[in-house]
Amino acid sequence: MVKIMQTKQFDIKKWAQNNAIYLVLIAIIILITVKNPAFLSLRVFRDILMQSSTRLIMAMGCMFVILSGGADLSGGRMLGAAAVLAGSLAQMSTYANKFFPNLQELPIIVPIIACLLMGMAMGLLNGIVVAKLNVPAFIGTLGVQLIIYGGISIYYNMEPNRSQPLGGFLKTYSKLGTGSFFGIPYILIIAVVLMIACHIVLNYHRFGKTLFAVGGNQEAARVSGINVQRIIMIVYIIAGAFYGLTGALEAARTGGATNNYGQGYELDAIAACVVGGCSVAGGVGAVPGVAIGVTVFTVIQYGMTFVGINPYWQNVVKGAIIVIAVAIDVRKYAKKR
Repeated sequence: MVKIMQTKQFDIKKWAQNNAIYLVLIAIIILITVKNPAFLSLRVFRDILMQSSTRLIMAMGCMFVILSGGADLSGGRMLGAAAVLAGSLAQMSTYANKFFPNLQELPIIVPIIACLLMGMAMGLLNGIVVAKLNVPAFIGTLGVQLIIYGGISIYYNMEPNRSQPLGGFLKTYSKLGTGSFFGIPYILIIAVVLMIACHIVLNYHRFGKTLFAVGGNQEAARVSGINVQRIIMIVYIIAGAFYGLTGALEAARTGGATNNYGQGYELDAIAACVVGGCSVAGGVGAVPGVAIGVTVFTVIQYGMTFVGINPYWQNVVKGAIIVIAVAIDVRKYAKKR
């Protein structure tokens, strides 16, 4: 018998589709570098990593929701609420406009834990609205967003603060957001550790396999004995914890917080997930892709500002990338069906 060896023809179109996000990132870096070669410097690289770190943590939480086939429009307001809570608990006792004048200085672990618990509570509210009350995720999380914003605005307007921007944070708290360990920013270390943990959970833990099954086909998951309602509740609680942590770290990084903090962050997180390969239909996505998606949008934002391009063009470019990414995803989904 004569065996005929057939070599597969290289499909450049398919290869470009599968690696589009990497090609876009490389193209953006090249264009910005041509405009200003100083963009390729260690300082710029460090700044991009710093800005990407908190956004990556936020996007990790959003990724769990998208993988389940859901959506979450409340993430930005959750981040803002956590930032205000952390800021009000992490102020120096000598600060003139202290939120709680009689409160003693607290260990930085206290505001961090408080933000995590608050984030989980807000995530639970999302889970109840979406999973228990069967409200469509888009509408349900939009309603929760308004509830959170109203609630944190009332808190922020309490006496004696009266809606004054929060500041005067403890040095140990500020150092968490701006300090480094042997030149590596603390928030980057936290982001990488969480990213690795998410990758392990999604690829090697039973919960990850169950989550992909629910996102891929909820009805099939129910028939196979999976408690879909429970999984969705857990997903929103996990996302809330990530948003809460992001808020605490972002306030420490920037040195301040207001009730409008975090506005629009949820859209950046969703965009990073979709551009990074998470399917809007659910059940498809990976941690490395989301990390690249976050990096792409951070490079766009930082790079275009770096070379002096009008900030409004950032939205044009980001919007175009999102539309193209979703169009590619929809085509892939249609072919599978």
